[in-house]
Amino acid sequence: MIPQKRIYPANREDAETIAVSALGHIAADPQLLGRFLAATGIEAATLRSAAAEPGFLAAVTGFLMTNEPVLLAFTANEGLHPETVTRAHALLTSPEAMNGHD
Repeated sequence: MIPQKRIYPANREDAETIAVSALGHIAADPQLLGRFLAATGIEAATLRSAAAEPGFLAAVTGFLMTNEPVLLAFTANEGLHPETVTRAHALLTSPEAMNGHD
């Protein structure tokens, strides 16, 4: 479980950790994974290669933010406040993050 911090995530690395955990949460439920793939347009066969693309982790956090029950289940399971995912998404979509800088 990711420890809760006063200001968490504090940087892109923290945000990526949250997004990777969220992807694990999504992938653990075949029905939810199907919804994620449909929402993102990614095919199951290309999921692994898509995960290496810039913006993929932001798509994961974005998916959670548009699915409140999923967001709440994930954050409850991880012991996080839902705003943590919002902050992670902001860090992952910032211009600096999109250019590979922190």
